[in-house]
Amino acid sequence: MKRGWMLVVVLWLAGCALMPPIVPGQSAAQVRAEQGAPTRILPQADGGELWQYATQPFGTTFIQVKFDAAGQVVDTWDGLAADRLAQIQPGMTLDEVQQRLGPQRSVERFALSGETVYDWNISNSGNPGTATFFNVHFRDDRVVRTSTTYQFPRDGSFFGGFGIHGGSGMGVGINIGIGVR
Repeated sequence: MKRGWMLVVVLWLAGCALMPPIVPGQSAAQVRAEQGAPTRILPQADGGELWQYATQPFGTTFIQVKFDAAGQVVDTWDGLAADRLAQIQPGMTLDEVQQRLGPQRSVERFALSGETVYDWNISNSGNPGTATFFNVHFRDDRVVRTSTTYQFPRDGSFFGGFGIHGGSGMGVGINIGIGVR
């Protein structure tokens, strides 16, 4: 049974990796045919549209595709890329953050600090196997700071028990940014 689930996961990941890139000049119909329906479509002031493809809670990308008024791709970017994460600043609203980063992975309320923290899975290509989360801390419905947390796998339990057994525990590392990244 475990092998069956592993095969499903591997095929799903392979399918994601084989999606063709979105390039300027493509039509909205071509993008929809190749990528499927977007998670959300936002009308733009110039008559175009912004298509958003979210992959949370398990993925690490938030692909955004800007179309002009004629329905042609003008630009595309990953909302969860490091340069985009750096644009999240104190004072922003939740709506402003979600338009840039997409739907969050999870939300946690901390009564003692009065903060509500939204988090997103982000890429950690330099340290595979370590889950990495970008956190946005809100107080009074406004961003007060951002942070990054890392969740390290337990020894021997990565992917359901493969590897060397006998390790213990889980570690969490925190990187806090206030205002400037």
